[in-house]
Amino acid sequence: MSETLSTAASPAAAPPPPTGPPSRTLAIARLRDLALVPAIIAVAIVGFVVNPVFLSSDNIINVLQSMSEIAIVVLAQTIVLITGKMDLSLESTFGLAPGIAAWLVIDPALTRGLGLDVLPSAWAVPVVLAVGALVGAFNGLLIVRFGLNGFIVTLGMLIVLRGLLTGISGGKTFFALPESMTYLGSASWFAVPVSIWVSLLLFAVGIVVLGYTRAGRALYAIGGNVDAARAAGIRTDRVLWIALIVASMLAALAGLLISGRLASVPAAQGSGAIFQVFAAAVIGGVSLNGGKGTVFGAFTGVLLLFMIINVLTLAGVPAQWTNFLNGTVILVALVVSRITGGKAQT
Repeated sequence: MSETLSTAASPAAAPPPPTGPPSRTLAIARLRDLALVPAIIAVAIVGFVVNPVFLSSDNIINVLQSMSEIAIVVLAQTIVLITGKMDLSLESTFGLAPGIAAWLVIDPALTRGLGLDVLPSAWAVPVVLAVGALVGAFNGLLIVRFGLNGFIVTLGMLIVLRGLLTGISGGKTFFALPESMTYLGSASWFAVPVSIWVSLLLFAVGIVVLGYTRAGRALYAIGGNVDAARAAGIRTDRVLWIALIVASMLAALAGLLISGRLASVPAAQGSGAIFQVFAAAVIGGVSLNGGKGTVFGAFTGVLLLFMIINVLTLAGVPAQWTNFLNGTVILVALVVSRITGGKAQT
């Protein structure tokens, strides 16, 4: 994928941006969105055979809730991947953002000295989102402004942010979280956890924005050919920077949801989550080369992945095999993409 970035050409001197893909290409893209639906149905049937509990309403809600936080990070990664970049630091933002908020708002008297209690609890959610925005903005500064390799930058940020969370927490777990941090992850609306509603709403917004707006077409144009996008008058630097900021804020929000569900922020929160994120995105048809993939496809990818994990759990397969599954899914999805796409992946 290209890492070459520069300022956009003057819109007055460039041809107008494309209005959208041809109808045939659009139809093919919509068809690919449904590619995993047969697999999802097949896994549901297998799950019912393994254990009839699989299709119970309680288990379905359990699957949706367990995937809701990671699904939002998958959405974030999808936005970045479509531009031809990747953000490895999302898993650390997933842990650091709620960790910073907890560190600033919880009362040390309730946590054996762990916390500063320098901000009222009402500030917790804004702090979480602000930390996400700052991380994304700093990534954008290094990648867009200084032209550094995005993979290396976000890998370095993953390590830095993980170390920062470990440092402020002393390697311990933040607990005694205020209600402002636990509500979204623990409350229910109409007998369905709020985290599920939030996840579905964000994916619905993502489908609309990336599929039907100029901003979404700009992301695909940059991922397909950044030079052509720049020549078409798209402000590539600005779009990339905004994409990185939005992705980090989504990861921070996902971290807040899981912190609320667990009523704590472990020092290792999010560690290893990036493997599930990439597995879900790739199996959902999002190209690592940029410019291809849809938000709905990413959603079906994460849904299929967590359905398989749930079936394995009901079948009594140890959880230690999860990483093996994630890695296998990524490799198989890459091979299938190579065969069907006909292009070498670089």
